[in-house]
Amino acid sequence: MVEERHMDVVPGLEGIPAAESAISYIDGEKGILEYRGIPIGELADNSSYLETAYLLVFGNLPSKDELASFTEDITLHTRLKLKILRMMELMPEAGHPMDYMQAVTSLMGMYYPARDTLDEKVRAASVVRLIAKLPTIVAACHRLRHGDAPIAPDNSLSFAANFYYMLFEKKPDPLIERIIDVILILHADHEMNASTFSSRVVGSTLADPYTIVSSAIGTLSGPLHGGANEHVIYMLDKIGCRENARAYIEDKIDKKEKIMGVGHRVYKTKDPRAIILQGYAHKLFDRKDAKNAEMLGIAEEVEKVVEERLSAKKLYPNVDFYSGVVFKGIGIPTELFTPIFAMARVSGWLAHWVEQLKTNRIYRPTQSYIGKHRQSYVALEDR
Repeated sequence: MVEERHMDVVPGLEGIPAAESAISYIDGEKGILEYRGIPIGELADNSSYLETAYLLVFGNLPSKDELASFTEDITLHTRLKLKILRMMELMPEAGHPMDYMQAVTSLMGMYYPARDTLDEKVRAASVVRLIAKLPTIVAACHRLRHGDAPIAPDNSLSFAANFYYMLFEKKPDPLIERIIDVILILHADHEMNASTFSSRVVGSTLADPYTIVSSAIGTLSGPLHGGANEHVIYMLDKIGCRENARAYIEDKIDKKEKIMGVGHRVYKTKDPRAIILQGYAHKLFDRKDAKNAEMLGIAEEVEKVVEERLSAKKLYPNVDFYSGVVFKGIGIPTELFTPIFAMARVSGWLAHWVEQLKTNRIYRPTQSYIGKHRQSYVALEDR
């Protein structure tokens, strides 16, 4: 008789290492986030999204020539094929942008076959295409859903400014351009989260990179992962004014209900990305309209109450708490918050895919069976 193995089950694999990685590092107790050893604050202050993407995927900060070449490659691949745009025109206007994004990303794999994932040139070309085209997909999706024609990329603009231009047909001012760049940097990677784990699992099968990114986008679309920043804005709108914040949040706490944008599986202090975004929110709203300034005031009052009531439980604002506020302040529609998250995170997903393939072993976890044994089949007429 074969003895059955009994193993402890860890729900959600919390705290279980699933891979060795040199891409990003988190110290949740101290509120530290690093990409390739560089603190996130230094990258937010000094880097650009494309430079950070290069760092994540290729393992080092690029030289001046390497960055210029990478930027040129990205710029030359921002346009979408006409047939892809036509397919997007036929998608339901009521569909969520994340659904558009996932479908179109998967479709791209048919136009840019990349089955030989062990070929370094195939991987490099796929990295460029995916980073370059996702902003164009997001912008085109937004305009098509509102009955407007997509705007072709303006390759004279920076990566961040071009995305804003494709959305609104106007160039952003320097502060908004920088804010978009910083948002993309802050969301580019975050260790072994759900969508990154998804990308590594699918990548371990040697699936093509478009399938990998499509699966990661699908994972990110879940409200427990990428959709929280949308719900933060809904919450702040419902609170309405700063004076209502305390009663609203205390009622939530007393009822043990979730407060959107508060708490994190890893951070036991305030998310360092939230600190950076809060600073940019103040820069933005110092010169913006009173309505958005009031939204920031409500958010900070919510944070004050949360700190008073929940700091003992190590619950603090996470990146979603202030990213939604900043997005709203620069005019980004709420339904695009999570697609922009995906647009940024693609560099991290691709970095983990490339790393996975270096020492690849297909993921095949086990389970703890809790069902019945030795059950007899019952004929249909006897059931």
